[in-house]
Amino acid sequence: MESQRKSSGEEDSSGERGSLHTWKGYSYSVTPERVLLSRPVLQAALGTRHGVLLVEGGQVYSFGEFPWKQSQVLEVGPLKPVLESALSGQRVVAVAAGSFHSGALTEDGGVHMWGENSFGQCGLSSLTVVPNPTPVAVMDPDTSPPHTIRVLELACGEQHSLALSAQHEVWAWGSGCQLGLVTTIFPVWKPQKVEHLVGRHVLQVACGAFHSLALVRCLPPQESRRPLPDKCGQCNQLLYTMTDKEDHVIISDSHYCPLGVELLAEGEAGLGPHPSITEHTDYERGRTVAQNGEVLTTTDADISASGTDSDRGVGGAGSRNSPYPDDQAVKEYLKKLSDTSLAEETPPADSLDLLTSDLIPGVMPVTTSSALNNLVSSCASAVGERVVSTYEALSLKKMINYYYPGIGGVAGVPGGFPGGPAEVRVRLEESMQGKKSCSTGDIREEEAEGLSRRLSLPGLLSQGRYDLSPAGLNASSSGGCCEGCVSGLLQGLRNKHTGLSPSVVSPRLLRRASRPRVRAVPLTPVGGLPEAGELLPSLQTEVWSWGRGEEGQLGHGDNLPRLQPLCIKCLSSKEVVLVAAGAHHSLALTAQSQVFSWGSNSSGQLGHMASPTTIPRLAKVSGIRVWDVGAGAQHTLLLADGDCYQPILYYSGQQVREGVQDTPQDQTEGYSYTQQPVLLPFCMNLGYVSGVFAGGQSCVALADRNVMGFIASLHELAAAERKFYCKLSSVKNHILRPLLDLGENYSLGPASTVLLRSLVRCYSRLCHLTGQHSASLTANLRRRREFKSLVMLEHASIFLDTYNEYCCSVGNFLVMGGFQALAKPSLEFFGKCPELLQRLAESSEENIPLSDLLVTLFYLPMRHLHEYGRLLLKLGTCFEVSSVDYQKLQDGCSKFEALALHLKRRRKEAEYTYHFWKSFPGKMTDSLRKPRRRLICESSNKALTLQNSGRFSVNWFILFNDALVHAQFSTHHVFPLATLWVEPIPEENTGLHGLKLISPEETFTLLACSSMEKAKWLRSINQAVDQAMTGAGQSGAGQRVEPPISRTASYTFYKDSRLKEATYEGRWLAGKPNGRGMVKWLDGRIYTGTFKNGLEDGFGDYVMPSKTLNLNDHYQGHWKEGKMHGIGTYKYATGELYEGSFQDNMRHGHGMLRSGTLNSSSPSVFIGQWVHDKKTGYGVFDDITRGEKYMGMWQDDQRQGTGVIVTQFGLYYEGAFNNNKMQGTGVLLSEDNTTYEGEFSEDWTLNGKGVLTMPNGDYFEGSFTGEWGSGLKVTGSFFKPNLYDSDGDKGRALGRLAVPPEEKWRVVFEECWMRLGCEAPGQGENQRAWENIAVALTTSRRQHRDSPEMNLSRTQNRMLESLEFIPQQHVGPVTMEKYDSIRRYLIKACDMPLHPLGRLMETLVAVYRMTYVGVGANRRLLLQAVNEIMSYLARIFQLVRFLFPDLPEEGGAIPEPSSDPQDKKDSNCADTQLESPKPGRVVSSSALLLPVLLPRLYPPLFTLYALEKEKEDDVYWECVLRLNKQPDVALLAFLGTVFFVSTTFTPSDKLQVIQLTFEEITKEVMSSLEDNFLWSMDDLFPVFLYVVLRARIRNLGSEVSLIEDLMDPCVQHGEHGIMFTTLKACYYQIQHEKTT
Repeated sequence: MESQRKSSGEEDSSGERGSLHTWKGYSYSVTPERVLLSRPVLQAALGTRHGVLLVEGGQVYSFGEFPWKQSQVLEVGPLKPVLESALSGQRVVAVAAGSFHSGALTEDGGVHMWGENSFGQCGLSSLTVVPNPTPVAVMDPDTSPPHTIRVLELACGEQHSLALSAQHEVWAWGSGCQLGLVTTIFPVWKPQKVEHLVGRHVLQVACGAFHSLALVRCLPPQESRRPLPDKCGQCNQLLYTMTDKEDHVIISDSHYCPLGVELLAEGEAGLGPHPSITEHTDYERGRTVAQNGEVLTTTDADISASGTDSDRGVGGAGSRNSPYPDDQAVKEYLKKLSDTSLAEETPPADSLDLLTSDLIPGVMPVTTSSALNNLVSSCASAVGERVVSTYEALSLKKMINYYYPGIGGVAGVPGGFPGGPAEVRVRLEESMQGKKSCSTGDIREEEAEGLSRRLSLPGLLSQGRYDLSPAGLNASSSGGCCEGCVSGLLQGLRNKHTGLSPSVVSPRLLRRASRPRVRAVPLTPVGGLPEAGELLPSLQTEVWSWGRGEEGQLGHGDNLPRLQPLCIKCLSSKEVVLVAAGAHHSLALTAQSQVFSWGSNSSGQLGHMASPTTIPRLAKVSGIRVWDVGAGAQHTLLLADGDCYQPILYYSGQQVREGVQDTPQDQTEGYSYTQQPVLLPFCMNLGYVSGVFAGGQSCVALADRNVMGFIASLHELAAAERKFYCKLSSVKNHILRPLLDLGENYSLGPASTVLLRSLVRCYSRLCHLTGQHSASLTANLRRRREFKSLVMLEHASIFLDTYNEYCCSVGNFLVMGGFQALAKPSLEFFGKCPELLQRLAESSEENIPLSDLLVTLFYLPMRHLHEYGRLLLKLGTCFEVSSVDYQKLQDGCSKFEALALHLKRRRKEAEYTYHFWKSFPGKMTDSLRKPRRRLICESSNKALTLQNSGRFSVNWFILFNDALVHAQFSTHHVFPLATLWVEPIPEENTGLHGLKLISPEETFTLLACSSMEKAKWLRSINQAVDQAMTGAGQSGAGQRVEPPISRTASYTFYKDSRLKEATYEGRWLAGKPNGRGMVKWLDGRIYTGTFKNGLEDGFGDYVMPSKTLNLNDHYQGHWKEGKMHGIGTYKYATGELYEGSFQDNMRHGHGMLRSGTLNSSSPSVFIGQWVHDKKTGYGVFDDITRGEKYMGMWQDDQRQGTGVIVTQFGLYYEGAFNNNKMQGTGVLLSEDNTTYEGEFSEDWTLNGKGVLTMPNGDYFEGSFTGEWGSGLKVTGSFFKPNLYDSDGDKGRALGRLAVPPEEKWRVVFEECWMRLGCEAPGQGENQRAWENIAVALTTSRRQHRDSPEMNLSRTQNRMLESLEFIPQQHVGPVTMEKYDSIRRYLIKACDMPLHPLGRLMETLVAVYRMTYVGVGANRRLLLQAVNEIMSYLARIFQLVRFLFPDLPEEGGAIPEPSSDPQDKKDSNCADTQLESPKPGRVVSSSALLLPVLLPRLYPPLFTLYALEKEKEDDVYWECVLRLNKQPDVALLAFLGTVFFVSTTFTPSDKLQVIQLTFEEITKEVMSSLEDNFLWSMDDLFPVFLYVVLRARIRNLGSEVSLIEDLMDPCVQHGEHGIMFTTLKACYYQIQHEKTT
């Protein structure tokens, strides 16, 4: 054994990490023993007599006594650990040890347990011991199927185990109330979820022998800020009590429930002795104390939960805010109390058993009648409801006398406990002192967290000093409420045990509290830094405890057990980062390196001798920064920072005698122990300790050797951060809080007060970030000890931004004279000798002004940036210069060093500016002094003057970082730098050193006294402008010589008549808005779009509020020189919508106006030509209200000239209009073909000569007067025409009084020509037209990129790119190949709405549909509709020939190259094939353009054909249906043919389907007949007829007419022509066929 020992003082040459040292006790003779293992130890865990070690590679070793190993070795010395071979193959990442069992956690989150299992603590049923590590399944039964829970952390006690899951929930198994489970059946073999902590984010768990601790992240502020009730939810006790005592009133929030859980409402409670537990409320419960030396009890309202269930139901479970129920409820309550027998009030036996098993008999103070009366009268006088209070008090007395018979005795013991009442008083006073020391919080901080609690002092404020204890305000989490099954006995116990005093507050505080409240600033940032997220540990934590509490180890101020987790409220604001549990005591380590301890102190293990030990108190380690803790059975081990960054160890607790193995816990007499933590002298020999562990009587330390200085550097970095955080916290507590109070109590002025709050907020953020970082670095030391995971390297921006923001806030406060304003009140507070300030500011100067001292203090944190840089560089020296690690550390160092230099410059700027304002004239200071404004230079030395200024004028130029100020006698003008341009004036011509300054509304020249001064000002202004634009605070090297002439900025105009008081935000060029931007006028007008030379130009969006209607006019479209010009959309506030062309802010050109009420689904529509905001030229007006559509000429918004009107009732009129009326010659047809042709005077009013023709051909001729449809007067002759007269002329006459097709939509084509750069159709340059197209497409593409709302598909985007290039085929003779490429180009162009041809096509389709859809679907319009299409084709063809000048004119031929037969074959296109012997292809507008145009116009056109051919088609269809009933053979026999062809047909593409079918029939014929067979018309017709019949084509007559009207003339005599003639013959044959 001795040979294996190795002195810890020897330096290890191999440079090991993770060496393990173990010892017991604290005497000077103790020497730690080194445990020799082949691999570094990562973690250790100690039980009562055994230990578990985790080494690198995931292996686990055990040492100590192993009674569970059965036949195997039962004891192993600490220096010879044995490998747990059952875990080989598993990669273990953590270990835990309970008193007599152990646990291991694998990489995948699996749990293995072994050791003593009598109480189920290993989670394996039917085994009392588990000899080897065995897997334990942690399953969630709430999922289906149950899935395995991944575990992050294990903790083990004496009879229980806890696991922390990846979802940050706690799972427990074993026995005892320390499980925190809702059960009475023990042991719990399977891990179960601790429901009470569900919904909370648990960070760590720890187990004592019989109690449990959890470190929990605080709830987000929005969850915790709920209105606080006045009463406990279940037992109806007052949460806040008030006792009138002599010259002061005690107000307390000390309602505590022993189980720490609030139950469901009465009807929802579960069965059995333990009702189901509801979600825990977030309010903290308090305890009540009447401070008279005789009584320790709760308020009178506590009783409502202490009787039976029926009693409890009366008071209402906290649903009302009032402390008392209404009168009726009081009467019923009293009646029930008097009727209830004592037997009914006895609690169930099992609850008594449960209590007695867990409760150790302790202090049970008595309650006297006088105390009760005193309580009743004081409360009644305060609240004014004496009667109710007295009733409640009587019931309290009755209940207490039942449980504790005899006044002043409990169970026969005089005085209730050993020592009698005197001892009670001593304990009470100690408990009150304890309450003061741990719970006095900061009122203002809690105000900021929104935890408003009501304080009611009716009628008592005149009686002297009152106690407004802030203890109650120091809360963020819950107490809880008693559980139903033990409410009786526990209520009485709690009434006696809950005794902690509120503190007394002076009248000064009352006066301060009565002042109007200023919005407070939280000194701890709520929720931490948002950008830090999950990168850094949370400091906003709570400690929750549960289990047995007989030693006070739960920290709730009493010795009662808690069956459910309960928050220790006085630790909620202490920033606890680690908890540890000894056998019967508990420890909490804070981010400020303080240790709180509570519980058993029998051996001084708490590190202090203060009492009571039932509440957390600070261990006495003053000035020492502790960063790791371990808790054993009766001792505590602390790891702290030493002076030289090598950690030191402190021990607190029982001395262990040499040779004595173990000591019973209750036999500590004669054993020495520490009064406070003592330094272990051997700690410096261990190396760099990274963690400590304690258990039983043993201590263990993990240490590293300082390899290459790396470990020392890591420790130094963490220690420096801890030290810095303690310093910041000290400043926050001792300086910041008082200053904040002074700032609000003394009038600093509104600006300074706001800035002070901002400064405090930024300081708090910096402080909080430092605390989080310090905790992160400490955790890194405990675990990985590497630098790659350092947040300050990976996420340096969080630190840089926080320091930047803080420095800015200090500078702003300094510039505004805040520190000067604080000097006077600070002098009163800190006194004439501010040693505290000097010490914290690290200032050694004497007689330094207080304001300067404050400035020094607040700039102190900037020094820490150099420390960051130095330590990162020191870490870097541990690596090769060429390595990536060195580079990473070097980069981090330079970032922090650069920021430190930058912030130093910022401080100088702020101080320079502050001194400038002190000397500046007072009046202007108020208006010019701004927090963020810094001085760069000024011309008080007459270095700069204004050119052409008066002889006696004073011109003072001051350059700030955001503006140039021109100050005169009593006036000044501010020029924002972002919109300031400066140009040097050449000196050759003038000899003057001039600078030209351009601002949006002024241009002026400054003269410098010398060329050097001119260069200085030019450089300063340019640098300042550049910084103002980029937002960079840094000046110096690497900057541009001058800022860009084009820039983005915001400016409010003050002179310009058009833009006065409007604000422009966007791009500028040399003092003028240029590019994209937005203007907002004060009257609500907003323009967003492009500008050119200061005016709206390009595409823009303009919103203008309507003065009469509460709506906006909205224009979206193109502008030119500040006016609407080009295509746009205007939505009027009245509901009208105009889409079309504008010129000079007026509707001009082609456009469509939809009008009607806002909620109208189909408003009236006009589409046509506008001139100067009026309808003029050809247009179509669809009047929905009258059911009419007008197609004709307009003049000044009135129908004028020729036109056509159709109505929804089938009336048709064409003829002359004058002054908006039918006036002059016209033709009127009704639905039944009754026709009138003659003179009109009004709409539908006949007046003058005319002819009225009946449908049967009879007609009147003469003079007519009267309105059509309401009786006509006729003077004239009646004619009945001869049977042989021809009446065919009448039908053909339609359309001759209408607008000729080539006159329609003339403006649409003119606009297209203008887009191509032609003044008139056909007059312009071809090359310029192509350039215009390219420019239009490129502009549109850029505009589309800037405005995502203009949705183009991916195909359209690709098409747009290909169209931007000017095609080569637009010059030179046209060949077949060129002709095809022209055709493809036209298809693309017409598909792209941004192309002029595509826009034209889109407009033509819109106007055509507008004309012939709806009321316009009138069969009389068919001829006009067909002619209109023909006119489109001719006019578009003219455009195409202008773009491709070498394209032959209509009917011209393209010669086919004879050399290449392939081209000839390709040219046989279906729709243009010719049978004539002439070679090549005939060019026609139909062949080229109809495939593009007709599909878009097809629906309205075909509808007109269907209406025209309706009767013939009906006859045809009837015949088709009839003939199709014949079987094929019969049908063929009837048709007189011998062919029988079985095939299927699709009526999709009418004529082409027929052609395809014909080809298939031909193939069939050729296979059955000789090859040289030729079709004749006699053979062809029957087959075609058969095919057409079987194809069942609806509306064949309409199809035939459409093809006939629109067929290309050059194909009428070819094969297609013959087929079409055959089809037509079939149609007529079918109509007239007779069948039998």
